Formats: sequence, C-alpha cells, structure tokens
Amino acid sequence: MEIFLLTMALLVLIGASNVIQRLIPFVPVPIIQIGLGIAAAYMPFVHHVPFEPELFFVLFIAPLLFNDGKITPREELWRLRSPILLLALGLVFATVLLVGPFIHWLIPAIPLSAAFALAAILSPTDAVAVGSISGRAKLPGGILRLLEGEALMNDASGLVAFNFAIAATVTGYFSITHAAGSFVVIALGGLAVGAALGFAAVWLRVWLRRWGMEDVTVHMLILILTPFLIFLAAEHLHVSGILAVVAAGVVHAVERDRMGPSTIRLNVVSDSTWSVILFCLNGLVFMLLGFEIPAVITNIWEDPNYNNGQVIGYIFAITALLLALRFVWVWASERRWKPSLLTALSGVRGAVTLAGAFSIPLLLGDGSPFPERSLILFICAGVILLTLVIASIFLPLLTREPGAAQAGSAEAAAKEAERRARIKVLEAGLRTVQDELREDNQAAALAIKADYAQRLQELRIGLAAETESRSAVVPLRLEALEAERRLAREWLADGRITPQLEEAFQSSLNRVELALTNRFKLLAALLYSLFIRLFTKRGRLRKARLKAERVKEEYKELKQAAIAASIERVRELEDQYSPDLIQAMMGHYREMALRLRGAQLGRGETGTAAERRELEQKAVQAERNEIQRLFEEGGIDRKLAAKLRVYVNYREASLHENEQLGTHAAH
Repeated sequence: MEIFLLTMALLVLIGASNVIQRLIPFVPVPIIQIGLGIAAAYMPFVHHVPFEPELFFVLFIAPLLFNDGKITPREELWRLRSPILLLALGLVFATVLLVGPFIHWLIPAIPLSAAFALAAILSPTDAVAVGSISGRAKLPGGILRLLEGEALMNDASGLVAFNFAIAATVTGYFSITHAAGSFVVIALGGLAVGAALGFAAVWLRVWLRRWGMEDVTVHMLILILTPFLIFLAAEHLHVSGILAVVAAGVVHAVERDRMGPSTIRLNVVSDSTWSVILFCLNGLVFMLLGFEIPAVITNIWEDPNYNNGQVIGYIFAITALLLALRFVWVWASERRWKPSLLTALSGVRGAVTLAGAFSIPLLLGDGSPFPERSLILFICAGVILLTLVIASIFLPLLTREPGAAQAGSAEAAAKEAERRARIKVLEAGLRTVQDELREDNQAAALAIKADYAQRLQELRIGLAAETESRSAVVPLRLEALEAERRLAREWLADGRITPQLEEAFQSSLNRVELALTNRFKLLAALLYSLFIRLFTKRGRLRKARLKAERVKEEYKELKQAAIAASIERVRELEDQYSPDLIQAMMGHYREMALRLRGAQLGRGETGTAAERRELEQKAVQAERNEIQRLFEEGGIDRKLAAKLRVYVNYREASLHENEQLGTHAAH
C-alpha cells in the first residue's frame, strides 16, 4: 500500500510540476520535479523505499531509450557517427583514465579502483536530461543530434567501465585485456540481440496483420512490452540491455517508415499512447532522483567524519574537471569555441548515474565495507544537480539570439519570432492532417493540406503586412457580426422571419463570437440556452420546427443577406483598418457566400464536407497542443502564446460558421 500511495503521489506531483512551470517558465521542469521529489521524501505517510537499480533500468531506462531510438533521425546519426563515437566511447574512457586518478588524489580515502568506478559512472550523459534541457536552450540542430546520439550509446560504455572498476575493487583483480574483450562482446552482442529481437517483434506484428488481426489494442500491447522484454533478454545473455533497446528502437523506426495507409490508425494510437507513457516516465525519473537525494545527503551531512564544506568543494572540483575535459575533447576536433562550449555544458548527468551508484555493493569480497560508498553516492547526486543547474542557466544565455535592440530592430525581431512560432503551429496541424489521411477522406485531406501549404508559404516568405493586420482581426470580425445581428433584428421587425429563426441565427453568431473572444459571460448564456432547449417543451417544439425544409431555406436566405451586410460594413470601415485586412476579411465573407450557394454542402453530414470539418477540428486541436508545448519548453513566452491562441480561435470561429452553413443549408 505504501508503494501505491507513493506512486500516486509522484504522479500527482508530475502534473503539478507542469502547472508550476507555467507560473515560473524560466525554471526547467526537471529541476521543479527534482524539488518536488525531495518534498515527497518528507511526506508523513512515506517511508524510505529501497532504490533497486535493476528495476530502475528495466522500468524507466529501457522504454525511454527504445523511444529515443525510434524517433532520432537515423540519417543524421549516421552522418555524425565519428563525433558520436568519439564522445560515447573515447570521451568516456578518457574520463575514466583522467578523472579517476584526480578523484583519488583529491580524496585519498577513496581507493584508485573505486575512484575509477566513480569516474566511470559520472561519464555518461543522460538522454532524458539532455532532451529536457535542449527544448529550452534552442541548441543548433547539429549539436542536438550529436548529444542525442552520444546519450544513446555512452550509457552502455560508462556502465561497462563502471562494472569492471567495481569488480576490480571488490576482488582486487583487473585485466585490461579481459576488460577490452568483454566490452566488445557486451556492446556488439547488445546491438545484435536488440536488432534480432526487434526484427522478431516487427515480424510478429506483420504476421498478425496478414492473418487478419488488425486489433490496435493487441499491436499496442506488443509494442509496449517490446523494450522491457528485449532489455531483460539481453541482460540474461550478459550483453548490453541498453544498446539492445536502442537497436530495437531503430529497427521499429525503419518499420514505421515502410508502413502503408492501413497502419495509420495504429501510428496515431501509438503516438498518443507513447506520449502519455513518456510523460509519466520522464517525470518519474526526476521525481525518484529527488526522492533519493535526502537520504543520500543525510548520510554525509550528519556524519562527523566529513566536513560538509569540504565535501561540497569535492563536487564543484569534480564537476569543473568533467566539464573542462569535455570542452577540450570537443574543441580538439571542432576548433570552434562556442559549439565546443555548448556541447560541454550540455553534458548533463542524470538518473543513470545515480542508479549506477546505488548498485555499488555494500561489502567487498573479504567482507569489509565498500570504501566511502556514502561519499560516492553523495558526490554523484551533487554532480547531477550541479550539471543540471549549470546547463539550465548558461545554455539559454549562450543560445539566445542577439537582441533586436542591439541591432536596432526589436520590433522586427519580435515579428520574426512570432512568424517562426506560427510556422511551427501550422506544421503541427498539417502533420495531423497527414497522419489522418485515408482513402475514404483523401479529397477532404488534400484540400486542407493545400490550405495549410498556402498559409505556410505566405509565412515563410515573410508577409509582414499580414502579420501586422492580425492584431485587428477580432475587432473587425465583431463589427461584421454586429452587422449580421442588426440585419436579423430588422428582418424580425419586418416580419420576414419568425422569432424562433431569429433566435437560432443569433445563437449561431454567439458561438462564433465565443470562439473569437472566449467570454465567460457569453458561455454561461449559451449553457443556459442549451438547458432551455433540452428541458422545456417550448425548446423541443422549436427544435422540431427548425428541422422543417422551409425554415432551412429561410435560414439560407437570411445568412446570404447577413453576409452581404457584413461585406458592406467592412467596406464602411476601410479607412480604419489596413487595406490588407479589409481585403482578407471581404475575401473571407465572399468565400462563405460561395460555400453557402455551393452544391457540395448539400450532402449535409456525409461526404467530403463532414470529413473536412472533422479533419479541420483535429488540426485545430493539434495547433493548440503545439502552442502549449512551445510555451512549456520555453520556445515562446506567455504573451506570444496568448497571441497564437487568438489566431487559432479565429480559425475555429470560421469553422463554427462553416458548420452552421452546413447544418442549415443541408437537406
């Protein structure tokens, strides 16, 4: 029960961390989650739960690295294979050979073999931490791919070196020849086992589809279990489980690229499922890291044999040497100081380091305690926190683009940032439409894709006038809506329409205005109107009357006249708004008029019109999700996020109008 309560508490705190990050967006989510994990350790109903490294690796590291293998671009990894291997293998062993003796010199109480073990477990960077920091830091693409490739491989090399150093400390025996040979077998064996089992999993899913088993649930279950089973199988064969799941992830990426239209639904479900799994696992990794830190610190802090200030000095000295060595190693081949510095500061240590440290045995082979085990754990925890803080502070500063004020063009820089963000948002909607493309909705999907392509083209060629005019879109739309309202009231007064039709028309305009303004008062009015329609006889009779063919024709006639009134009102305001905005607004209403008269909407809720509305709604939701992601990762600030949401609301208002046209012009 205690473990269940702890798990529930950590999951709740993961959600809370994202809420907190919205309030303080300059603080990375991992640091917030570590802090919340530390707080969770002091909850009254939670006692210390022993940290099991083997369970941690199979439960967290295996699926995370499997997913990284699936999504990391293979072409770029292959192009960067030499620098990746230099970091993932060369730098790891250089760290062990250089930092190990330094640790022994700095802390003589730690034997040389144990110092080598500490250096080895501090050598690998953490893929989860690197990914969380890179989203905020806006690292150049080449450096980001280099870091991703390094993080996929250096866990294995660092852990192998760590295990050999631990074995040498425990047994007192070490053979460089045996260690080198074992490393080759463990690494290549892990890649081979992972690739073979990955192909087996792919073959199983293909065979099931050929057999007629298209159940998405079954295929998703196989996909979720794959990294766990492959990791356990590789470890059972005494090869690298980490490299095995990475290789299996790459194999599944190849399979995904070759999938046809029949597997689109599986891809959509897979992406959604994995996004939830990864969100929870990423958060739990940092939460558990924070959860274990108090116990590690307490052992040293309350021990009179250690000087607390001196121990903290050890952490700073070792971290400084790790970063300096990393900088020199990269600079030796890069010969450019800024990329080298960015790569060095991005060497964030994470939960893999702490998990490895916890796997250090309590006793040596002769039964004596492992030397300075508590101090080694404390240093690992300190280096993890310090590298994370350093990266969080300095990477955004170093990657920040030159201020527009410095160039004398702050306004132009802000517009350019907005343009880039809008491109990303539109690309998210376009990807959703592409993912939903099927044979039965091809016409609708291609039409929407063409619309997205046109808008993306306009943004990419830098239409500044269009960007400027958007700030005035909502007021002008509200003026046009008011013209429609006045016309409806005039027709009601002249007896040309019934009160019921006028009310239905005003209700449709209310929904458009709600999408544009998000007014809570208007929302309450709409909910009240819905209540009246559902629970009163008058509402039911009115709904029945509105279904009559005659009323639908009257609605079409009213809407056509209202569109003409809107166009006339826009013309009256042309001296108050930019010509570009006036033309765009008039084009919008002319398109509505054409669609109202068009026969394509005569199919009502079937055919291309209904399919298009469904796809457009999914694309709009994808745009909203992308805005939220950009804000949470620090890519945009709160003000720009709100502005982007206004654009999406404006598009949604158009969708509501078109839906009303389709509803009342049908049949």
